[in-house]
This record gives sequence, C-alpha cells and structure tokens, in this order.
Amino acid sequence: MILPIVAYGDPVLKKVGEEIEEGSDIQTLIDNMFETMYNASGVGLAAPQIGESIRLFVVDASPFAEPDEDGTIDPLAEGLDGFKKVFINPIIEEESGEEWGFHEGCLSIPKIREEVFRKEKIVISYYDEDWNLKEEEYDGYAARIIQHEYDHIEGILFTDRLSPLKKRMLKKRLQKISKGEVAVDYRMRFPLAKKRR
Repeated sequence: MILPIVAYGDPVLKKVGEEIEEGSDIQTLIDNMFETMYNASGVGLAAPQIGESIRLFVVDASPFAEPDEDGTIDPLAEGLDGFKKVFINPIIEEESGEEWGFHEGCLSIPKIREEVFRKEKIVISYYDEDWNLKEEEYDGYAARIIQHEYDHIEGILFTDRLSPLKKRMLKKRLQKISKGEVAVDYRMRFPLAKKRR
C-alpha cells in the first residue's frame, strides 16, 4: 500500500524514533515503505517519514548504479546494483574518513537540494527484516544514503546540517512546503495545509 509521505514541519520528523521490540512482525510495514519509496522515486525512506516514530528505514540504491549518458558508472556507486536493505534498530558505531559534500534531497522536503557534508565511511549494526543481527561497513553513496536515513530516526533533517545563512535563505520555501504549496507527483501529508471544506 502506498502511504502518504509526511512533509517538512510535521513534529514526527523532529522526534527520536523508538526502538522496535525484537521479533515484532513489521513485514507489512516494510513492504508498504518500499512501495511508497518506489512510487516517489526515492532511494531511501525512514519510518518517521510515513508518520511512524520508530527506528526503521529502508534503502534501495540501485538507481545510483545506472550508467550515465556516456555509459560510465560513478566510482562512488560501485556495488550498488541491487543494493536493497532493511535496517531495524540500527546504530552507527563509527564514522570515519574525510568529509565530502553532496547535493542531498529528501522526499519530505520536495524540490530542495543542498550540499551536505558527511564522513565517507561508516560502520553500522542493525537487524535485518528476519531479525538477524549484522554489523557492516559502507562507504561512498551507500554510506551517504544510510547516514541520511539514520538522521531521520534521530529526528534530524538534512536542512538541520546547513549553515545558518543557508537555513535563512530556505525559510520561506520550507514554510510553503509545510502548507502544501509545492507540486509533487506522490502522496504527501502537509502539517499546515488549510483543510478543504
């Protein structure tokens, strides 16, 4: 089932997600999250973005692995073909390497992309959808996508990582998104949208 994605300004996006009880049956929720993410052409979706304040996110980084016009694949996208994962109760154990900038976007903040700097490598522990405990290391775009989604379950948006000046410059556009004054081609729930009579 395709769920509405919660827009910027909704309090659920600023809450720290609660741990999910081990062994909980959340398969339907996971399936709905993947369907919602694909419908919105996203590469990651965290539970708070569909109004659930829990520590869960899904990713499918395959679009990054597609060759560009001249047939080359970005070196940072190596190994992302078929990179589809579920992260339950994840903990980023370590971030290392140089910080690098990338223009990030977010399904909860449509039509805005800004450069965000993040460390190049992470070590993350998490449960997969079968409740197997894993610890893995990622770099490049995989690390970036995971860091972005992990921020969501910590109540952090990519706009929180921008400079005060950049935040001021985006303030009006962000307010418009909260009110639903933005054209999107997927279902959204806007916290400040005027109710239609």
